[in-house]
Amino acid sequence: MNLKSTLKTAFSALVRNRARSLLTMLGVVIGVAAVIVTVAIGAGARASVQNQINSLGSNLIIVLPGSVTQSGARTGSGGASTLTPQDAVAIAALPDVSAVTPVVTVRTQVVGGGANWQTTISGVAPTYTYVRQWALAEGTFFSDADVASAAKVCIIGQTVVANLFGTTNPIGQTLLIKNVPFTIVGTLSARGQSSVGQDQDDTVIVPYTSALQRLTGGTFVNELMVSGDDQADTSGVQTEITALLEQRHRITNGQDDFQVRNLADIASAASASATVMEYLLASVAAVSLVVGGIGIMNIMLVSVTERTREIGLRMAVGAPPYAILSQFLIESVGLSLIGGAIGVIVGFAGTYLISLLANWPTVIAPEAVVIAVVFSALVGAFFGYYPALKASQLNPIDALRFE
Repeated sequence: MNLKSTLKTAFSALVRNRARSLLTMLGVVIGVAAVIVTVAIGAGARASVQNQINSLGSNLIIVLPGSVTQSGARTGSGGASTLTPQDAVAIAALPDVSAVTPVVTVRTQVVGGGANWQTTISGVAPTYTYVRQWALAEGTFFSDADVASAAKVCIIGQTVVANLFGTTNPIGQTLLIKNVPFTIVGTLSARGQSSVGQDQDDTVIVPYTSALQRLTGGTFVNELMVSGDDQADTSGVQTEITALLEQRHRITNGQDDFQVRNLADIASAASASATVMEYLLASVAAVSLVVGGIGIMNIMLVSVTERTREIGLRMAVGAPPYAILSQFLIESVGLSLIGGAIGVIVGFAGTYLISLLANWPTVIAPEAVVIAVVFSALVGAFFGYYPALKASQLNPIDALRFE
């Protein structure tokens, strides 16, 4: 028998027992669909974490106040107000730094559009939009000249727009911040919640000099946001910033009064955790493929027993053992491949429904689909080989006498 005849005979046997073939394929369908869905959920979670980290800024490094010791008592993180705008200027001069912005934070009530709202005021530099990769929805951002003159201008987030002005265009209107009138010159594009659930759109942006002189009356900033060059190693930039600030703050005992945090490390750790979870989910789902393979083996063994006289008759008229082996092996692999193809369709539909109904982020990885289908074919070949081998080794005389 040639390959064409063997394929025709094998698939005729599958079609002849439609109900049994469909039930046998069901295990493979569920296994492949489960692999695709679980990998899509894991990949979606990893992509979501990465996007939220990336939304914080471009190669972002954050410098925060540290701890100081006063009368023998350590104040803890944030207890030392030692960061200044001049520190930001010095950091900006480092060769691997592309932009820096000081950040002065104030939580207060604002009034505008005939309404009031409590929000967070952030005093920043014009480089803020680059560092945070945050585009404007309308209007313009303030300039270096506005910073130099401590101008009373501001940019507001979409949450503030909705709660104070509704559908009215806020550009050009006045916003009272601590009874100081600021002119709204722009609005930020919507960002949504951060990775910790904070509404990023609930903010008002002003020049940091205006925040210091008109709102806080202080000279220190709450943090410095640093954006490293795209080609630079953020860990190296972190080391350079630490050395520079230690020199500027005259620290010689190793007890820094600041903290330098590298978000690339946080992103790597979060991505690694999501990847491990993705592999774990895929491994659990792959077990169902193995169970489906065992089902194929069981049905094929039953099929060999039921068709013993047929096998004996074919051998008696000259069918070689390899033809019998090929026929049953093709049947088992065919069951796996057809089940795998149906499983891919079910997996795509399941992923879409989960994303739609549960509002979970999902990403279907093409390699996961290919691996699932190939693995299902290998399962069919592995678990189908023994029944096929058993069929090919039957004695023709005994097979013809089988009742």
